[in-house]
Amino acid sequence: MQHILDAITAGDTSAEDFANLALPESYKAATVHKDDVDMFEGLESRDKDPRKSLHIDEVALPELGPGEALVAVMASAINYNTVWTSIFEPVSTFGFLERYGRMSPLSKRHDLPYHIVGSDLSGVVLKTGLGVHSWKPGDEVVAHCLSVELESSDGHNDTMLDPEQRIWGFETNFGGLAHIALVKSNQLMPKPDHLTWEEAASPGLVNSTAYRQLVSKNGGAMKQGDNVLIWGASGGLGGFATQYALNGGAVPICVVSNEEKAQIARKMGAELIINRSEEGYKFWKDEHTQDPKEWKRFGSKIRELTGGEDIDIVFEHPGRETFGASVYVTRKGGTITTCASTSGYMHEYDNRYLWMNLKRIVSSHFANYRESWEANRLVAKGMIHPTVSKSYSLDEVGQAALDVHKNAHQGKVGVLCLAPEEGLGVRNHELRAQHIDKINVFRGV
Repeated sequence: MQHILDAITAGDTSAEDFANLALPESYKAATVHKDDVDMFEGLESRDKDPRKSLHIDEVALPELGPGEALVAVMASAINYNTVWTSIFEPVSTFGFLERYGRMSPLSKRHDLPYHIVGSDLSGVVLKTGLGVHSWKPGDEVVAHCLSVELESSDGHNDTMLDPEQRIWGFETNFGGLAHIALVKSNQLMPKPDHLTWEEAASPGLVNSTAYRQLVSKNGGAMKQGDNVLIWGASGGLGGFATQYALNGGAVPICVVSNEEKAQIARKMGAELIINRSEEGYKFWKDEHTQDPKEWKRFGSKIRELTGGEDIDIVFEHPGRETFGASVYVTRKGGTITTCASTSGYMHEYDNRYLWMNLKRIVSSHFANYRESWEANRLVAKGMIHPTVSKSYSLDEVGQAALDVHKNAHQGKVGVLCLAPEEGLGVRNHELRAQHIDKINVFRGV
């Protein structure tokens, strides 16, 4: 791999030279093992330790198929789906790989006794398969994580509706937490050239997800002046949702869990902030019973901040813990957009507040290629900024995943793969200088 890294860091290697680089037979990758799926049996989710299940292995280079690309991964990042994979919840991802493997002889490559994880990357194209015309060896790229087949008509209006839609590195193999990744060419986008490798890798999944969920007509269709309630406003998803609200002329009401996270929201430009630890909201009396009085108290706090106005759009992702409150505080005719469920999948809410007030619940899951491209374009233009707070080496991927599992992080946690250190990969220093304060918000610089 050293000759590949040397070609990338030289900065003047031609496309022809990249195309002629010898590819290794194997490479280093972060994996979970099929033999380990029962290792945490009997433990509560909070007690499951990704450091025990995530391995750093030498794995075989996969065969390159039509419409695909092999990418040298300079950096990646941790998403919650990697945490789920590492603790084998809600199900083992090997079931995904087995089902994908049954689809075709080419997809059979993914059904292995190990799963190479990771749904983000920044890096350099090494080789492309038959039928790839828009990308060539040497191109500096980032990848979004939507993997689709598009053999069904269902996906041709919105590729997220393709029956064979999968999340790369979670429901497919050969993910981004590795020295080399296998992607479909329609996952690739240009790397923003004012960012470092680790900064460029970090927006991918969460930035595209936030764009679709909040901005796109497929999600909240946010407009100027909307009051937008953002749970976890300094987190991976919430950090981008806050930026989109501010960038789009909406008013973010940012919910955070402590003062440190409140300060990050303020640095992004948010003014209306609810610190849950100070307010002490307890939306559940016990495991089975919610407390409507706490919903009402929460709604009163929102009106206090907004001058008496209710919420137009709720950016929901915690799930079970907060969903009842989210439905309650949304204005008549408003929208609750929901993705993920980091506090639990079984949502409960009082349907009277939904049906009698004509509110809408809109489900949202990642983004299609166009939405991802638009989200990445805004990053490249310096209008939306990365939220990486800390980076680990690939060898420390277990600790990086544990940070996210325990919510002991801000924004996104980056992982250096081939990149030997932070700070490399910047091509446009002038643009970077214009936005350096925003780029560093989550680093505490």
